[in-house]
Amino acid sequence: MHPKRITPEAPWLSSLLIAPFLLWGTAMVAMKGVIPNTTPLFMAGVRLLPAGVLVLVVATVMGRPQPKSWLAWLWISLFALVDGALFQGFLAEGLVKTGAGLGSVMIDSQPLTVALLSALLFGEIIGLWGWLGLGIGILGISLIGLPHELIFSLLQGDFLALGFNWQQLLHSGELLMLLASLSMAVGTIMIRLVTRYADPVIATGWHMILGGLPLFILSSVWENQQWVHLELSNWMALAYSTIFGTAIAYGLFFYFASTRNLTSLSALTFLTPVFALLFGGLILSEVLTPLQWMGVCMTLVSIYLINQREQITNKLKSIFEQSETVQLQALKSFRKIT
Repeated sequence: MHPKRITPEAPWLSSLLIAPFLLWGTAMVAMKGVIPNTTPLFMAGVRLLPAGVLVLVVATVMGRPQPKSWLAWLWISLFALVDGALFQGFLAEGLVKTGAGLGSVMIDSQPLTVALLSALLFGEIIGLWGWLGLGIGILGISLIGLPHELIFSLLQGDFLALGFNWQQLLHSGELLMLLASLSMAVGTIMIRLVTRYADPVIATGWHMILGGLPLFILSSVWENQQWVHLELSNWMALAYSTIFGTAIAYGLFFYFASTRNLTSLSALTFLTPVFALLFGGLILSEVLTPLQWMGVCMTLVSIYLINQREQITNKLKSIFEQSETVQLQALKSFRKIT
């Protein structure tokens, strides 16, 4: 089947580009108090399956077509496995075993993987300014999420402060977060292939349902007392995370991923910890340190460089060409005089 023709989107829809990352950041704040009172696989299932039903209901009302070919269902199933079950499962289990800051840095480093895969598979040009922006973005989210003691130790050249050993990594939450980051990156790439055979919004809904089912099954086998300790405020946080942080956020994200430059869109993921920090300060009275403010500024600079990389290159090229023209004219004038 031939790739779908990408149709122009309404101007008001383009203004929603930042919405998924705002919703993910605020959902992280909402989920902060829920994790100690439930189990990870159950929480991941609650985030996915009900959100998928909601997305499908809305998409059906909008008249979007259901998948019809076996290739469409095959790609949706693979998408559900990678971006649904594996990503949410690794993420939930990893959050239990690692700090929220370090986990956030590892998850939000996935734009690097997306950039590499997009360049290899779809020929997206990253360029010098794009790579520079990605590097600054990684530094920015590191300043936001990593412990200050670790940052200062690394700046002083004490690389032993990382405390790295392979045996510890294999049993740590860090490995799970890295696997979650990889799963999300591959899922972002896969949506471009999925939408060759299925509507992006319908595919997003079905991938949540098909990805959520195995999480609930594994939770029923391996976990217990999933909802015994949940209070009304916890259920409200889960509802917000499901409706806004999953259904709406992922619906918008994968719609944009099917129609836009993947490297530029994925770079906006750097905004997620920024929003989490800012709303954590507003709602939970958390205070940002100077290093974290520096990380926020670096993150914004990185997003600008990545999304404006072609314009920056063209502008510099124009300035260079104008400079060469001026130099040639000056040289001609000098030769006439002499």
